Amino acid sequence: MRKLNFLIITALALFVSTGTLSAQKSVSIQTLLNEMINRDELARFPSPDFTCKQFSSYDRASDKAQTHNEPAWFSNFDRTQFIRTEERDGRTEYVMMDTEGPGAIVRFWMTFAGQNCGRGTMRIYIDDMDTPAVEGAAFDILSGNIITEAPLAASVSELTPYENRGHDLYYPIPYAKRIKITYESKYVGNDFGAHNPETECVYYNINYRTYAPSVKVVSFSMNEVKKNQALAAKVNKQLSENYRSSDAMKLSKLDLSADLAPGASKTFEIEGKGAQAIRQLSMQLDAANANQALRSIVLEMAFDGEQTVWVPVGDFFGTGYLPLNSTTWYTNATAEGAMDSYWVMPFEKDCKITLHNYGKEAIKVTASAKYGKWKWDDRSMHFGANWHQYTRISTNGQKVMSCEGNMPMDLNFTELKGKGVYVGDAIALFNTNYGWWGEGDEKVFVDGERFPSHFGTGTEDYYGYAWCRPEVFTGHPFIGQPQGQGSFEPANTINIRLRALDGIPFNRTLKFDLELFHWQEATMNYAPTTFWYMLPGGKSQIAKDINGVQERVALKRSDLYNNKLQLTLEGEGMNLVNKTGGHFEYQAVPEFNFSGGMQAYWLNAEKGAKLTLDFESPFAGTFTLAPVFTLAPNYGSFNIYINDKLVGNVNLNAAQVSTQAIELGAAELKAGMNTMTVEVTALPEKGNAFFGIDKLVLTK
Repeated sequence: MRKLNFLIITALALFVSTGTLSAQKSVSIQTLLNEMINRDELARFPSPDFTCKQFSSYDRASDKAQTHNEPAWFSNFDRTQFIRTEERDGRTEYVMMDTEGPGAIVRFWMTFAGQNCGRGTMRIYIDDMDTPAVEGAAFDILSGNIITEAPLAASVSELTPYENRGHDLYYPIPYAKRIKITYESKYVGNDFGAHNPETECVYYNINYRTYAPSVKVVSFSMNEVKKNQALAAKVNKQLSENYRSSDAMKLSKLDLSADLAPGASKTFEIEGKGAQAIRQLSMQLDAANANQALRSIVLEMAFDGEQTVWVPVGDFFGTGYLPLNSTTWYTNATAEGAMDSYWVMPFEKDCKITLHNYGKEAIKVTASAKYGKWKWDDRSMHFGANWHQYTRISTNGQKVMSCEGNMPMDLNFTELKGKGVYVGDAIALFNTNYGWWGEGDEKVFVDGERFPSHFGTGTEDYYGYAWCRPEVFTGHPFIGQPQGQGSFEPANTINIRLRALDGIPFNRTLKFDLELFHWQEATMNYAPTTFWYMLPGGKSQIAKDINGVQERVALKRSDLYNNKLQLTLEGEGMNLVNKTGGHFEYQAVPEFNFSGGMQAYWLNAEKGAKLTLDFESPFAGTFTLAPVFTLAPNYGSFNIYINDKLVGNVNLNAAQVSTQAIELGAAELKAGMNTMTVEVTALPEKGNAFFGIDKLVLTK
């Protein structure tokens, strides 16, 4: 009998040491909340294992696409797309999600459009119960306080009108057998605005885990919420304050400081200390050109002989190449240039950290890594991150909600081979036109899926906000927009989404694509950074983009469009200085064959309104101004000024659309910046005036 007891104890010890016993643990609100704030757990392959997938309101027309290169694949009617409709107790409920467990919702995002947005009733049914476990207005459940407080239930940005925000619930909702979520509103439809302002359009993304049937799950209920109220308050506090358990640990510190000449690199090593984990990276750059330095200094890391990290330091810490305030659960940066990372980075034997200077300026780096002991096991994973830039990419401008003309495109963020967990990404871009650049949906393919298990509804939806809004938000643990000026004008935008419970496990491969779907034709710089963990041997297919980090960063539109006059200059090469009315954009209409593909386009301007554009000339002198204008119905008549001096008047009204060179008069140019001002002198027969210039032409 004693021998039998000894064998049982030995077997239990083996189970514990191999992790098999832990794989049988139950899942509950309590375990999931604790997992969310355990950075160490993210660095181990999940136990119990699960898949992570998504329900969303994406346009179901995409399901019919035969290839990923046809209009149906980019269908953009991503709203009010439900699974089905159910009649219950005399009411109509639209089913958003219905799936079998055991599982858990780990991220829930919604936004709405229309006068009655978000006022309908959401119901969450657990384990086939007739009575919903939670019921209320969608806003109150997702970003109110029915279940919890912020940041687990929050809306962003707080600078945005409430109805135009993204509403994000990160409080976990586990279920043992099944979950069904419905929405009830008498206003639900697919049309709103001028057609039917009362219609309520519904957009949603729901990320959920599914466990093996043997995993025991304690299902969500409001009673379970009450039991875990103190824990939820603790989690909200730690997430809000970016709490670091490593502060209480005994950690070693490796100085990474270096003076890096152009083209220089310096490597630092941690070895001979057994299994360790880096728990904090800190860095600050001293450079004359701070923006370029954030892009040109690259962090490279190798764990146990495998290089897994290659990212410009600004992108790694979440601010692109702009010194900004940005705080998440994993990173922190200040406008003064201090940057910290709290990703846990384990290794079994050794680690190499290399700093590269790919720029043209000597840069002083002040940096350090804090690290301590780690228990290496067969679940331990190496941390990885990659970056690359789509430089001066053409957006193939579109009409909203259509795929006429050139199609949008899928940009590949990363492609991973091995076994691991995808844990987040960020984008740093420069938009050069006066229109929304982020209409595109994310598509995540796991382990060779033919159709992605994550198919989204828009870039801003994926990053947790909504409606293309430019307002800054930071301080949320998992999402952020530290810069959003580029939403509707030539400027930078930075978006961040980092993951905890909504990390995506994969056993063989993961491919992450996101559509580039711009409202207008534009040239952009678009740089994604992705983060993951993989078991040793995993590989990223993204090559080191040395050309990208050496590229001059874009801070103004002329950094991507040459606006230096060489006798001719494309209309899209001129930059908007100011206007006193109407709307301005750079327009691409393929059938009009504009030179360079676009025209500078001013529409709906009243009589007396003025538009001023600028351009740079390398020389001074007197030239004859003979621009190529667009003639079309309802265009109007205009005075044209160069540097505030009247050069001539043009009538651009015509029965059909065409482009034509019209000689005006003498124009005095300065060496350097010059302006062209357009003044509406006469309106067309109907409505306000339209104006288009295809090319600025000056002859000596």
